[in-house]
Amino acid sequence: MLIRRLTTLDDCRKVAALERVVWGYPDAEDVVPPPVLVVSIKRGGILLGAFDGSGEMKGFVFSLPGVKDGRLMQWSHMLGVAPDAREGGIGLRLKLAQREEALRAGVDVIEWTFDPLQAQNAHLNFARLGVIVEEYEENIYGDSSSPLHKGAPTDRFVAEWRLTSPHVERRLAAPPTSFLRDSAVMMAVLVNPSVESDARLRPGTPILDSLAERLLVEIPTGFNEMLAGEPDLAVEWRITTRSIFNTYFARGYRVVDFFLSRETGRGQYLLAPRPK
Repeated sequence: MLIRRLTTLDDCRKVAALERVVWGYPDAEDVVPPPVLVVSIKRGGILLGAFDGSGEMKGFVFSLPGVKDGRLMQWSHMLGVAPDAREGGIGLRLKLAQREEALRAGVDVIEWTFDPLQAQNAHLNFARLGVIVEEYEENIYGDSSSPLHKGAPTDRFVAEWRLTSPHVERRLAAPPTSFLRDSAVMMAVLVNPSVESDARLRPGTPILDSLAERLLVEIPTGFNEMLAGEPDLAVEWRITTRSIFNTYFARGYRVVDFFLSRETGRGQYLLAPRPK
């Protein structure tokens, strides 16, 4: 798989076409148009594509230049991989290439949004890349035309990727299966134990007043399938987890890790107090 910078209008048209495939947009309203992509990369944006042996684009990543607290950063707006190429680690390779491009440009922070209920994305972002999360945005993109969202509120985490931090460098250097829970994590309090019902996980009543040093917040896997088959249950998960994250973020916690158990159909976020 070849990963290279995308610089031409034709490249950008291929990106727009792949956007429609990845997110299933029925019209052009939510697609970032090629002229915007072209202008962005001429003034500091990063646009990279992944191509198979036949030259077909199978994935891309796009970020915009920005400023946060007076420092240059990149805001990663899109990472998309074709449905037939999602088992090959292309998303990870694109993010690593994006990191190298940002560092060459003198930037050491990249941020992006992702759905807190997408367990596979959480696994990539925390376990493989080493992001942290301190911000929760409610319905940030409003109503989306993508069938993947099925009318559910577009709540998102804001992931912060500190490219040169020791934590990130440790995660990038470690084998993908090497992360184990230490004794402190094992003592963490699960604030929303889920309930199994009709082969689906339902959110339990959340504990919103815990004072523990470490907290776990549980989510189901297969959220897209839940959106398609049981949208009311998906919205229940959205509203329940929204209340948990907003409550504990306001009290000084942040998300520092994610543990995925495909066997049980669960994922768990690890929350810890922010450094003072």
